[in-house]
Amino acid sequence: MKYDVVVVGAGPVGSTAARHAALNGAKVLLLEEHSSIGSPVGCTGLLSTRAVAECELKPSEKFVFNSVRGAFVHAPDGQYLPIDGRQTKAYVVSRKNFDRALAVMAVEEGVELSLRTRAVGFEKENPEAGKKGKKSSPVKLRVIKNGRLETICASVVIGADGVKSRIASYAGLEKPARVLPGIQIEAPYASEDSHFVELFPGSFAPGFFAWTVPVDEKVSRIALALEPRLAWKSGQKDCSPLFYLEKFLHSNPHVKSRYSGGMLDFVVGGIPIGPPEKTVSDGIMLVGDAAGQAKPTSGGGIYTGAFAAKIAGKVAANAALEGDTSAKRLSEYDQLWRKGLGKELEIGMKIHDYMGKLEDRQLNDLIGSLNTPSILNTITEYGDMDHPSILMRKLMFSGNSLRLMKAFGTFLGTLF
Repeated sequence: MKYDVVVVGAGPVGSTAARHAALNGAKVLLLEEHSSIGSPVGCTGLLSTRAVAECELKPSEKFVFNSVRGAFVHAPDGQYLPIDGRQTKAYVVSRKNFDRALAVMAVEEGVELSLRTRAVGFEKENPEAGKKGKKSSPVKLRVIKNGRLETICASVVIGADGVKSRIASYAGLEKPARVLPGIQIEAPYASEDSHFVELFPGSFAPGFFAWTVPVDEKVSRIALALEPRLAWKSGQKDCSPLFYLEKFLHSNPHVKSRYSGGMLDFVVGGIPIGPPEKTVSDGIMLVGDAAGQAKPTSGGGIYTGAFAAKIAGKVAANAALEGDTSAKRLSEYDQLWRKGLGKELEIGMKIHDYMGKLEDRQLNDLIGSLNTPSILNTITEYGDMDHPSILMRKLMFSGNSLRLMKAFGTFLGTLF
């Protein structure tokens, strides 16, 4: 079996990469190790309007459960910051149906889809080709399909296989800088307003935050992620996400008053942040979570992953058809996706690290200092889930700069 491009992982990012490789003339195979697309779910399913658009989908009742226009940011002491975007900013989706819609779009463009097919290794026909400056030789990808070992020949293999990317390991490429362990339940929860998510930074989720995302008025997805190194420093004997989630559900007064107990669904996973220096090698490319392209501020990876996937698909197809799949040729992908996303991810990591180190009392002061009409208006006008640097820049040079410098200290000045 010979293909120009083989994509490993049929999530939104993998399907998008495969489709764009096919659109650029390549013969493409899309592999998924599970028996169905979109299962198991490993994401909250809150997608910005830009993320859905980047996937080239229109919002549909087939996968959209709810729309979100804002957020209530809760300080540890109970005060909260109401952020109203005044229009739809994000969608709460069925990831199963969303993922399947993108897989169907890929198949409609001629992509072959193979389920229950797991990549277990690969080898190069001429492993010394890249080292000698020659055009790279094809990759022989070993897979187990329906329990049987098979070999697939590909000019380029795109690893879209998530935070524990096997393709990255087989290729000897570095993993993302950090992985934030997370946990989520879907449960009965009486939302104050089902068009607003709730965010809870602070000691309930050391280094990151907890959140509730309403599916409707009566059910929400309740979750958190944390920085393991900061969780250990907290002095708790149990530093698992499950421990922190149970503490959050039963100790946070706001959540406790609205959570009815029990759960309808349960998900655990990891959020990879901090891309490695290289996301390509001879005949190999990484994209999405495998490349650490998730946003450090929110943990979302669909917008950034889809943006990079479209570039990956095009570069992979062109390289395969040209007959040059060396790391040097594929580095065009590395350059292009970093040009579009690199600065935002770098700023996002600085924000992530700064916010994660704040103690509860500092978060109380910070959230309180932001709760003014003029600052809230600026957040409403310039707040962006996918590009937080836009808001930070506007806040820096607004009429509230002195107030913000007092709240943030010298941090704002280090961002740009």
